[in-house]
Amino acid sequence: MSQPAAAEKPSVALLVTCLVDLFRPSVGFSTVELLEQAGCRVEVPPSQTCCGQPAYNSGDRESAKAIARQVIAAFAGFDYVVAPSGSCAGMVRLHYPRLFADDAEFGPRAAELAERCFELTSFLTDVVGVERLEAAFPGRVTYHDSCSGLRELGIHGQPRRLLASVAGLELSEAEQGEACCGFGGSFAVKYPDISVDMADRKVAAFEATGADTVLGGDLGCLMNLSGRLQRQGSRLSVRHVAEVLAGHSGPAIGEPGEGEGS
Repeated sequence: MSQPAAAEKPSVALLVTCLVDLFRPSVGFSTVELLEQAGCRVEVPPSQTCCGQPAYNSGDRESAKAIARQVIAAFAGFDYVVAPSGSCAGMVRLHYPRLFADDAEFGPRAAELAERCFELTSFLTDVVGVERLEAAFPGRVTYHDSCSGLRELGIHGQPRRLLASVAGLELSEAEQGEACCGFGGSFAVKYPDISVDMADRKVAAFEATGADTVLGGDLGCLMNLSGRLQRQGSRLSVRHVAEVLAGHSGPAIGEPGEGEGS
């Protein structure tokens, strides 16, 4: 993979996301590796917080605005902001400008940040033009398209184009691959019976592909699916796409040893 000269390296700030930070740090490390391989200079702003999506989705606009102001300040001055999550990237790109639509100070700042913020696979393919990766992952996988990434950001072909370059990997698409997994943040808590039914439908579709592994780009969805698969005694493992693209093969999500490195 060709890289720009050092002087031309774009500065990229990693929006770690809460779930990655708390439950699956290897996704963050994999993201940094992929960005550096693509010729970017990566920094992780230490003052970053939650993107504010839980408060926003619950209707608490004032708390969401307070959190968003912190994020806008933390990520000022970088060429790009990249998140290994369509959900968090969608919050910044689409909902921050709406939150501050009538705010003379933060409205322009929110809009400016929105223009610089991207989900990982979209950034790699659409912005810096990565076509191939030096990674290997032998086996058959299937892919889950998260609702936010797919419907808000139009992310579908980008991860698949990158996965096509992974040695030994065979992608098998599931029926209803674009259907929701049932997580939806607080939706899974407010409507557990509906959520479980949706997840079980996804699990059945994944099983029918004959795949060994379920991949996706949003950790919330993947943790939800991993939980259902384990409760059903499924042989399927679950991984974030960034880990596979970076060539990591540590414990899958929910497996013993998770969080000890990869």
